[in-house]
Amino acid sequence: MKKLSITLITVLAMIILAACGGSENETTETNGAAGSSKLEQLKQSGTVKIGFANEVPYAYEENGEIKGANVDIAKAVFKELGIEKVEAQLSDFSQLIPGVQAGQFDVITAGMAIKPDRCERVLFSEPEMQYGEGLIVAKGNPHNLQSYKDIAANPKLKVVVMEGTTEIEFLQKEGVNPNQIITAPDIPATFSAIQAGRADATTGTEMTVKMALQSAATDELEFVETFEQPDVEGVPSYGAAAFNLKNEELRNAYNEKLQQLKEDGTIAKILEANGFSSISNMVEVGEITTEQVCGGQS
Repeated sequence: MKKLSITLITVLAMIILAACGGSENETTETNGAAGSSKLEQLKQSGTVKIGFANEVPYAYEENGEIKGANVDIAKAVFKELGIEKVEAQLSDFSQLIPGVQAGQFDVITAGMAIKPDRCERVLFSEPEMQYGEGLIVAKGNPHNLQSYKDIAANPKLKVVVMEGTTEIEFLQKEGVNPNQIITAPDIPATFSAIQAGRADATTGTEMTVKMALQSAATDELEFVETFEQPDVEGVPSYGAAAFNLKNEELRNAYNEKLQQLKEDGTIAKILEANGFSSISNMVEVGEITTEQVCGGQS
């Protein structure tokens, strides 16, 4: 009986030790997966979640497909990183940064301008493009608007701007009273505001408003070809992809591949294919850095 008892105790002890060992291994594996970086997680899944705003020609949805210059750049970069599947989610521009902060997106790409205050909330990639501003008015430009200062000079005028964009700040820096500024969720809504008489003008990045007007196919509005660019900090703007502040490794890996694609001419070709200029809209390697823009040196 003593031998049997000893044998049973020994067997039970071995079972307990094995169970403890298995639990420890499982914990290590689980912690290893949980502790892996965002970059490694994306590589393992082969999928990246991209947040974008519906703004032609930067990022937009057409027939269920996500398109645009910044989308194409992001796809090209992530492909180089071995991440080829894209899960895209349309969002209001003003919700892109909160979305990537909350982990709803792995990256946001919408030609978003790098700005010092935004640099405190997200990690920007190096600049993917540069661009100026544009102005849309009623046909015939009845108020002869050639600049933001012209809007500021007439307190009766209203300008409608897409929510969360840099143009709100630019307008105010050029003297436009906040009471003259109204907002809308997207570009079509800004056009509708002018057509309905609720606003006298709308503004946005040059390519955005120009191409949106072409797509609208309306003779009630016109693009101001003689528009005078505002002399304010942030013009020209430098657009880039943006990441969660915790994902520095992912941002750095993105930058490394982005630089390679700039140097081999891929980025220039993508810009041209989306209606941009490979000369005026291209940001060459070393021309200006995100660190400089975030520091207010541009």
